[in-house]
Amino acid sequence: MPSPKFALEGKNYDSGVTNVRNVASPHWRRWLGVESRCVVPATSFCEPDQASGSKQNTWFALDESRPLFFFAGIWTPQWTSVRKVKDGETTDDLYAFLTTEANEEVKAIHPKAMPVFLRTVEDVETWLTAPTEEALKLQRPLPDGTLKIVARSAKADGPTEPGAMAIPTAGQPSLF
Repeated sequence: MPSPKFALEGKNYDSGVTNVRNVASPHWRRWLGVESRCVVPATSFCEPDQASGSKQNTWFALDESRPLFFFAGIWTPQWTSVRKVKDGETTDDLYAFLTTEANEEVKAIHPKAMPVFLRTVEDVETWLTAPTEEALKLQRPLPDGTLKIVARSAKADGPTEPGAMAIPTAGQPSLF
């Protein structure tokens, strides 16, 4: 999503924001209506290990099989800006996901925040259709004990051996 004005002072580009926590900010409120809400599918997410000071990412999932889940997101279509100086001005569809205070698992690695999970079909429906005040009640951490650490890596999640491939799990994943 586009960065708030204060974050752009002295810059000739806007690399954007992927995490939105301060939903009271006038910058974000314009995108909190039903027309700008979306769900962000994921099977895991990472946080930099700030607690240890390492450059390693810690990957979290609901369990080792990494079932599909959704974050509460916002998006804006066809936003024109300079995201990367080398590319110049481009027009892009942008999105970000909401964050909230971290639960115990995430807090041990990244004390500041974690993504907002939509835990049920009802949560997804509320996020996509409810008035803003009701939808924002979903901005809360997962209960402690819900997430598992599934990988640690200095780079992207996945196989670490050259030429190795992730093996997909059999069957159709459930949405909830």
